[in-house]
Amino acid sequence: MQFDDDADLGTSEVRDVRGSRIPGGRATVGAGIVGLIALILGLFFGVRPEQLGLSSDDSDPAATASSQAQVNEACRRGSDADTREDCRTVAVVSSVQDYWRAEFPRREGRYSDARTVMFTGRVSTARGAATAAVGPFYCPGDGQVYLDLGFFADLRTEFGADSGPFAEAYVVAHEYGHHVQDLMGTLRRAQDGQRGADSNAVRVELQADCYAGVWARHATTTPDERTGRPLLTTLTRQDIEDGLDAAAAVGDGRIQEKFQGRITPEAWTHGSAAQRRQWFHNGFRTGDMAQCDTFR
Repeated sequence: MQFDDDADLGTSEVRDVRGSRIPGGRATVGAGIVGLIALILGLFFGVRPEQLGLSSDDSDPAATASSQAQVNEACRRGSDADTREDCRTVAVVSSVQDYWRAEFPRREGRYSDARTVMFTGRVSTARGAATAAVGPFYCPGDGQVYLDLGFFADLRTEFGADSGPFAEAYVVAHEYGHHVQDLMGTLRRAQDGQRGADSNAVRVELQADCYAGVWARHATTTPDERTGRPLLTTLTRQDIEDGLDAAAAVGDGRIQEKFQGRITPEAWTHGSAAQRRQWFHNGFRTGDMAQCDTFR
């Protein structure tokens, strides 16, 4: 996975609030067993972090401004994305949105940008406070993607994914798949409260995987709005395998077997490892979002 070294990244599509926590609030959750327990409760039983007393909306505006200034300074060129994780996130967000901004008009639609918020530990959203324990997520209330970069380390250490740089890109592209669903009106199908292998919740997640694959198919040919050249210049077969592996690593069945010792499809919310691999690959193979109809 290689970016155009001379590309002007621009950071307007990413808001960095890392380090904005202040002491004295309620307990926060990051990596470790407490965070994993909260993640499992959220995935399988619908328990929100604030219900566990694990979230807070405390923030430090000065720290947020400092963090944003640092990422603005550090992430200037595509070459920075090849060496820094936060800059790689900035570049992937730009590439993903470049694609969807071009694709929506071709389908007589209008794409609205979504900002990615990079945070540490906990963050405040339009739907309330959330912690890193819930993993990366999209909030339809404010139309933003939320990402604690520590999740990428968890992907490797806790979920066993061969997490190369493109595995991280897959995670970002998947969350923007939810933004696409939000704009198209399909995201609300997951709000019926149903769970299980055939539920709308699973179908929504698998479609987001497929949309991530569609972007990947076009990533090296979609021109960047600032330069007219693709921001992502090289994507190898191994990169795609890393993305497939990351998709499989967070399949419901694999997570259940690891943390509860048995597989219970009736509690699924995201789909099996095989399904997640299949739909990401389907999007990448066809490059056509029309082939991502998981509800059919």
